[in-house]
Amino acid sequence: MSRKFDVLILGAGAAGLFCAVEAGKRGRRAAILELADRPGKKILISGGGRCNFTNIHCTPQNFISANEHFAKSALARYTPADFIALVEKHKIPYYEKTLGQLFCDRAATDITNMLESECLEAGVQIFLNTRTKEVQRTTEFVVQTGTEEFRAPTLVVATGGLSIPKMGATSFGYDLARQFGLKIIKTRPALVPLVLAKQDQRAYCDLSGVSAAITVSTGHQSFREKMLITHKGLSGPAVLQISSYWEKGNPIRIDLAPERDVTSAMREAKTRNGTTARAAFLGVLPKRLADRWLDLHEPKSWTNQALEKLESDVHGWTLLPADTEGYDKAEVTAGGVDTNELSSKTMESRKVPGLFFIGEVVDVTGHLGGFNFQWAWSSAAAAGRAL
Repeated sequence: MSRKFDVLILGAGAAGLFCAVEAGKRGRRAAILELADRPGKKILISGGGRCNFTNIHCTPQNFISANEHFAKSALARYTPADFIALVEKHKIPYYEKTLGQLFCDRAATDITNMLESECLEAGVQIFLNTRTKEVQRTTEFVVQTGTEEFRAPTLVVATGGLSIPKMGATSFGYDLARQFGLKIIKTRPALVPLVLAKQDQRAYCDLSGVSAAITVSTGHQSFREKMLITHKGLSGPAVLQISSYWEKGNPIRIDLAPERDVTSAMREAKTRNGTTARAAFLGVLPKRLADRWLDLHEPKSWTNQALEKLESDVHGWTLLPADTEGYDKAEVTAGGVDTNELSSKTMESRKVPGLFFIGEVVDVTGHLGGFNFQWAWSSAAAAGRAL
């Protein structure tokens, strides 16, 4: 059986659903083909089940891409304020957590219900449990599934990246791009916990669950947020952020007491309370981490020179991670379809008319905190309106 539409969209994630809505509103007969048994599965697990759906401080500087200018056009033409207006139209309660991050008050299902409702209103058809087996292009795009054939002059690839394979992530979007001659920027896990080398694991990882406010750096990039020690290494917002910039073989540098004069704090505590130098240090870092730090680094005598070294070490803890926890634990995939292959205004392929790529499959990766969802909405709007 053959079905004919104006546009076929592969993937019913954030970008695919939103693109279908924008196309449907403009009178296009849109169909979404989705491998999973329900739309928006990744939306549902995001933000601890509350969906960090955008960030009010979104700028192009919050994105990583081989072409740092590519995202500017789409982000400028569909902004966080535009998506917030849609959320408010559906009377979804939300709140700002920290640093401009907006979350649903109730649950992420509010966002998936909103998108499904908008799809229904726009006449979009969603085909679930539908595996795309083959895509061909003659005078139009022909998508073969197990039992049916779908045809349309326009094809939008919104298949996402490689992160969280247990949710159904595959390399299909990249394979399809290569099939049509488009280049791929090498992919890697991003927003992902780091795994420490065995020696550092033995030294610190039994402190799993300990959290500290830090500044972490690699190369010229740094983030100030919380770090969490895990049973394999390091996680928490600061570490997830830096992971997107970290390259295997390079060290990371951690300031465990940002903008604090550690030795002054110790001297004050010692003078005020008559405590030992060790006891004074326990007031500087989380107690279990401070204890361990001194077990490993405590000077033989508390001379001024030793205090200076302690100060330097606390502000410049250098580690060489062994690896990341990989795509299983990565929130997103960095790299993807080379942006030089696409129009920044419409997300259409420069080589293949009618072929569009949006969302995570493209080489645009947001920082932690709602930016990747905003890229999904903005890139989807660019393509949906161009259709």
